[in-house]
Amino acid sequence: MYTSLKEVTTKARKFNFTVGAFNMHNLEMLPAMIRAAKEMGSPIIIQTSVGTAQYIGYGVVVSVCKHLAEYEGVDVVLHLDHATNFAHIRDAINAGFSSVMFDGSSLSFKENILRTQEVVAFAYQRGISVEGELGVIGGTEDGHTVNEADKVYTDPEDAKLFVKETGVDALAVAIGTSHGSYKAKTNINLPLLKRIHEVVDVPLVVHGGTGVKEEDIHKCIDNGVRKFNVGTELLVGWTKKAKEMFSQTKENASLRNNIVPCNDIVKDIIKRKIAVFLNN
Repeated sequence: MYTSLKEVTTKARKFNFTVGAFNMHNLEMLPAMIRAAKEMGSPIIIQTSVGTAQYIGYGVVVSVCKHLAEYEGVDVVLHLDHATNFAHIRDAINAGFSSVMFDGSSLSFKENILRTQEVVAFAYQRGISVEGELGVIGGTEDGHTVNEADKVYTDPEDAKLFVKETGVDALAVAIGTSHGSYKAKTNINLPLLKRIHEVVDVPLVVHGGTGVKEEDIHKCIDNGVRKFNVGTELLVGWTKKAKEMFSQTKENASLRNNIVPCNDIVKDIIKRKIAVFLNN
């Protein structure tokens, strides 16, 4: 079923697991992503950056996700990730995305609240879930880099006020993770996450999930994380396999023969991640 972020995180809270939110980087990998969730008996959140959604077409992504959700019998959320421009959020919602994230982390605390309120008001009239962000997560996301020195951890009391004032369905928190990290594991601030969870009564979100240790994932789940983002690991796996396949293929061979093995890598990664997310 094509569904919302609020629906799947409510189920995750009830049964104490986290829902994998996986970034698609091209349309080819999408069927493999949803079939991985089907084989694991799990809901899945498909994420796109603004750039990917524009490249493929907002409506195209929506149509394929809706079809596969019904055809495969999987609970699928389609989520616009890290949108900073209201126009992009409007385009995604009007096209049929079921969830959006407004990333106001570069703004002042007050402006982040005010602009998130505008997004929530627009989205809720249309039954769409909204994720907000408080704090600054480091690393590289869709070509934008935040240096380690510019990272800002989420303050628990600020988080409590932010959620109260905005009414977001989920909150992305900065607890030490970094976008784009895959060569080394991240040391996340679990005591900080615990304090945020104690004062914030909405599902929490971890970004930069590729670099998080498996044992820490379980601790995150026990401290309210109901959406866990994974993007870089899929991109790296797909690209490495693509370089291998295309380096040895004939120019007139079917592209399918090169692309399917790349998609199989993505499927395997997602199944392994979901196994960790479910077995807390």
